[in-house]
Amino acid sequence: MDWKLLLQITGILLGLLYLWLEYKADIRLWIVGLVMPLVHGTLYFSKGLYADASMQVYYVLAGLYGLFVWMHRRHATHTDDKKQEMPIIHTPLKVVPALIGVYAAAHVGIYFFLTRLTNSTVPFWDSLTTALSIVAMWMLSRKHVEQWLVWLFVDLVTVGLYFYKGIPLTAGLYCLCSVLAIAGYLRWKKQVAK
Repeated sequence: MDWKLLLQITGILLGLLYLWLEYKADIRLWIVGLVMPLVHGTLYFSKGLYADASMQVYYVLAGLYGLFVWMHRRHATHTDDKKQEMPIIHTPLKVVPALIGVYAAAHVGIYFFLTRLTNSTVPFWDSLTTALSIVAMWMLSRKHVEQWLVWLFVDLVTVGLYFYKGIPLTAGLYCLCSVLAIAGYLRWKKQVAK
């Protein structure tokens, strides 16, 4: 079996497990999120998706951060000492300008890097999805409902990008990710802390 096909299949299986755990707001998503980037990073680098490949380092670091935040931001109830999970919330309006600023700076910086220092054939799209993923991962670590909408946009762009780069199985995963992003948004929206 071709090693790139094996990477795609392994990445798909890990991606599906990750999405299911994210949909359920299950803290174990962060554990899967520490393994999955190794598989995807290798695949993306082999296909010349350098920003996506380097993004996997960020995913590992973000996974460690997310796990830490979700473990330490549990809330004690007033009736007993049992800890509750961190609540799902809407993105506070006061952080939106900062998120937009981080996205814009990351997009420009990554684009500049890709156009000057790599042979990337898709620098705009690769830097777009990478910059938005940085923002979405932070939003996920804070359990913001709207992270699903950012992921939906990233997933839709990624489908086309990965078909173009010749990794159709992984593109198929992102088709499914798009559907699950809609389902996740609707589920989390119902669970928003009042």
